[in-house]
Amino acid sequence: MSIVTEKAPATAVDVNRTAQGTDPAPPPPLRTRALPAPVRRAGRILLTLLTRTAAIAALLAVWESAPRLGLVDRTFLPPFSEVAVAWWQLLLDGQLAEHTQASLQRSFTGFALAVVIAVPLGLLIGWYRPLAQLLGPLLEVLRNTAALALLPVFVLLLGIGETSKVSIVLYACTWPILLNTISAVSSVDPTLLRLARSMDLPAPRIFQKVILPASVPTVFTGIRLAGAVAILVLVAAEMVGAKAGLGYLVNASQFNFAIPDMYAGIITISAIGVAFNQLLVALERRFTSWRTPTGN
Repeated sequence: MSIVTEKAPATAVDVNRTAQGTDPAPPPPLRTRALPAPVRRAGRILLTLLTRTAAIAALLAVWESAPRLGLVDRTFLPPFSEVAVAWWQLLLDGQLAEHTQASLQRSFTGFALAVVIAVPLGLLIGWYRPLAQLLGPLLEVLRNTAALALLPVFVLLLGIGETSKVSIVLYACTWPILLNTISAVSSVDPTLLRLARSMDLPAPRIFQKVILPASVPTVFTGIRLAGAVAILVLVAAEMVGAKAGLGYLVNASQFNFAIPDMYAGIITISAIGVAFNQLLVALERRFTSWRTPTGN
């Protein structure tokens, strides 16, 4: 039995292509179906999360493995898992919450007072040049005096209670905010000022519409620096004559040779610093949403 195959009749286009020596056009490529928008968004969020936590995860892995492998003495650097257990125990018995509350109350009080005092004062000094020339030498002397160097003075004058600790935080936080605010006002684009004056705007209106918006990013830079200073200076102050606070927890744990508790306090301080900085970054984005983003 034979099988007969029939060829499809050649069309005029096929005859013309054969005569011209050209091959038939290749079939169109297959189209891949795009992923849904929620899936793509979730993938980007996951990739960003992995990128930002990779270095921290590597650090914790080294911290966990180095004492167990004998690379460091686990008496002075216990594995991270033991520190996590100690942190959880401090949280359950209420000690961590008590010390954290005391530190946050002191640092936030001093930080808030510094913002309330330093921002208006910086705007005033930056706006009025004669006042800047009058107070400039005094500011240079005080800004170069470390806050921790004055800690004994604050203790002698104000005692070892809450007042001295809030005051040292206030002093330390004032200078980053004050100096950045003065710099922000004095470095406003002169073209903007000339344009505002050409419109016959009064000085208060120029200050409201030009100086303040242009100064906000630099002012928030000083506020973020002060936020980091508030935590660091307070921890050092709490190591002198305090009965509560994260600095006291770290210092007391060291004296009692409770090394995991000491590292638990240090981790808590770091977490508070990161969270506080992220809060200030969110506020900065809220108040500077008019800025055009640069970079990738």
